[in-house]
Amino acid sequence: MARTMRAMSDTDTPHTLPNRTTPTWEVELLISGIAVFAMLQLPSLLDNVMFALEPRLDNDWQQPLVLAYLYGKGMAVILAITFVLHLLLRARWIALVGMYSVYPDGIRWDKLRIGPIQGEVERERALPFPTIIDRADNLATTVFAVGVMLGILVVVIAVVALFISVFGILLSTLSDRRIDGYKVILAVFATVMVPFSLIVLYDRKRGARLAPDSRVRHIIRRLFGWYARIGLSRMNNPIMSLLGSHGSDYKVVAFTTTLLMLVLFAVGASFAVMQSPQWLGNYGLFPSDKGTTAIDAAHYDDQRDPARDPALPYIQSMAVTAAPYLRLVVPYRPMRDEPAMRRICAQAQALPNPRQAEVRLACLSTLHGVTLDGEPLADMRYEIASDPRTDRPALLAMIDVRGLPRGRHELRIARPSTDDEDNDAKDDPGYDQILFWR
Repeated sequence: MARTMRAMSDTDTPHTLPNRTTPTWEVELLISGIAVFAMLQLPSLLDNVMFALEPRLDNDWQQPLVLAYLYGKGMAVILAITFVLHLLLRARWIALVGMYSVYPDGIRWDKLRIGPIQGEVERERALPFPTIIDRADNLATTVFAVGVMLGILVVVIAVVALFISVFGILLSTLSDRRIDGYKVILAVFATVMVPFSLIVLYDRKRGARLAPDSRVRHIIRRLFGWYARIGLSRMNNPIMSLLGSHGSDYKVVAFTTTLLMLVLFAVGASFAVMQSPQWLGNYGLFPSDKGTTAIDAAHYDDQRDPARDPALPYIQSMAVTAAPYLRLVVPYRPMRDEPAMRRICAQAQALPNPRQAEVRLACLSTLHGVTLDGEPLADMRYEIASDPRTDRPALLAMIDVRGLPRGRHELRIARPSTDDEDNDAKDDPGYDQILFWR
């Protein structure tokens, strides 16, 4: 992938930059220096945005959110890695240029503590110092160009993927889910890409055999021109085409695809670990929280992290000793609550606004029934409220605990099952459990 080696000019001296030095090296350093600081901060910002928006969206709209997060963070990671590497390579090049000006006679092999045979081998493999400097310059610029190319490529892929995802959702919504938007888009995509792939393969195998004035050649040219106008052209990514033409086109495509897949996988894995930190580490023998009682800090307002913790029901504290009431907040979770509301509360849509709110509150209250120490709280009443630290809609219940004895108590809040087909139903107990002490 490196560029063709450039010959050093006769006017080059050890005390000046080589005449064939990449003319953009100063701008490269400036861009890399600024971009590194920005790209190192961007992943954390995207994590916060993802954690803030995920509880607000249902299953449909979470798909474009996840796509935007994966591609956005993937681009930030790729640019951060390549620009850091570019800075290191540019620093190496600067060091080589500087050392050559200090020691213009190059390496003195006779002064090194090596034997004669090793010295012969090393001299045979050694390159002139100006050539080493030239290669270091080429490598730094190539890495910079590859980073920019990959960043632009990720942005283009993200825009196309988001357009397809959003258009599919809108198509399904506007048709009242009678049309599967994703199947329609997949059919359109196949209609465009399958002929393109076929004519590319035909051109590679038989294009050279076609006569210049043949009808088939004329049709293929017109098709390639049309595909180029909609963006399927090698000149839309001139850096990648330049690298492929001076090296191996197959290797460039394979390297780009592999790197993108690895980065996107790493981004997805890191988000999964942030959601379930116990996945990282040697905790195989620690008791699982499935099927047993476990304490989650997200259930207590004085311990939870509203920016990162999932939208779970919570109370004010683990120890409720002096307060006469238990303040229970149950956030509205579109992923779980909306499908259940569509099933049991469909009639509310046709009601006037005040009555509609009452019916929907009653439906939500039914979905989130509460038991205290195994006994249903039949007289408990939910109020329409919001989570004050995240500004998300929530139900609020004030539970009288003045008559509870001292000790450990269990609060269970029912929750509807998710409509995610990949969810293992046997691992979902159907409720959130909060332990507290009086």
